[in-house]
Amino acid sequence: MTEISRVAGTHRMSMATIHNGTIYLAGQVADDPSADIRVQTQQVLDKIDSFLEEASSHKSKILSATIWLTDTKTFADMNAVWDAWVDPDNLPVRACVSSDLAVPGLSVEIMVIAAQ
Repeated sequence: MTEISRVAGTHRMSMATIHNGTIYLAGQVADDPSADIRVQTQQVLDKIDSFLEEASSHKSKILSATIWLTDTKTFADMNAVWDAWVDPDNLPVRACVSSDLAVPGLSVEIMVIAAQ
């Protein structure tokens, strides 16, 4: 049987699950919901970097990303931060959709799947 590792859990969920060398990160949101989309996006990407490092991985190993925006008018600003962060030699597949988020004020949530 293949082992499943779980990282940084709460009573409701794990922040990351690792199985067969694949890391599944929970959707990450900003710490400051009052910040603008650029700051929120950077906060989210910093969290992703941290969880990937904890799981012995790196953004260059991201396989896919799903991004939720509360307002599609912020797409270009979010992309500006994303483009400066993502590894240009190892671009993941990506989807971006518009959706309400669970906490008022949050503008972006990002979930990634990465190789270990």
